[in-house]
Amino acid sequence: MSDEVNEFLGSSPELFQPVELSAQALNRAMLEAVEFVHAEGWDNRPVLFALVPARILMQATGEMFGDDADVSPLSLIIQEAIPEHIRPGSDELGDYLARIAWPEEVAGVILAQEIEFLDSSADDSDDAAGVAAERRPARIFSGVLRSQEQLTLLQLRPTEEELAAAGPFAEDNIELKGGPGVAPGVIKVLSHTLLASPEDM
Repeated sequence: MSDEVNEFLGSSPELFQPVELSAQALNRAMLEAVEFVHAEGWDNRPVLFALVPARILMQATGEMFGDDADVSPLSLIIQEAIPEHIRPGSDELGDYLARIAWPEEVAGVILAQEIEFLDSSADDSDDAAGVAAERRPARIFSGVLRSQEQLTLLQLRPTEEELAAAGPFAEDNIELKGGPGVAPGVIKVLSHTLLASPEDM
């Protein structure tokens, strides 16, 4: 799984800078992952990204990514496609992720997958009205860094009625929810991949 990373990095002894392991760096990387996955459309397989400091990639490739002020501290490297038979949220996906170990230059990882989401925040009013809460298709983005910073974002898939009401270009809009304690099992597995040693896999 780390071949795509090693292709860029070779062997680099660089250590991480504080900004590369910060919550702000993870937030920016997560939003870039959201934009990438959203552009690919719905009904797709899970996508895994390695997060590598942009300065290490620049040192390894000799390329400049633009003005330093505009460069995100972490660059996203998309990994090889997760096998088609592995379904989002499945035990097979957990087992697949558990066998991954990243090179030391990888500062973090993001997993994007489509799920069925039950919005518990709407349960009280719905229950009072005798309406059963409905599961909604959604994307969940789970990200962790070696510093133990973590973030989960949720993007509900809009219904046809919602798209029609929102008007032209509604499909381009991205609305996100998030918060601590969302999908802790996914965060735990991703954190494990950062702790594991490639030599032991």
